[in-house]
Amino acid sequence: MTTKAPSAIKLFPEDSIEKKVYSLIENFKDNIPEPNERNRLAFSLLGYLRGEGDEPLITVKRNKLNLKNITDEELAKKIAEGLNKIKN
Repeated sequence: MTTKAPSAIKLFPEDSIEKKVYSLIENFKDNIPEPNERNRLAFSLLGYLRGEGDEPLITVKRNKLNLKNITDEELAKKIAEGLNKIKN
């Protein structure tokens, strides 16, 4: 029995909303050290931008992130500012 190679990763175009949101959250890698937590948060925030999810503060609290040197409220405020720039 053999193992197949993993699927190739398809990257989002630079001007896509997905790329912008994931890049925004990646900026907080010092505060959210776990990559999977950053990916989960970015995915949740994409739903918010599409009108299907909760606001950033609720999303941050619901994801139960292991944060360093920042509170849930501070992180949510910074994320909301970044999302406002993406929306405009």
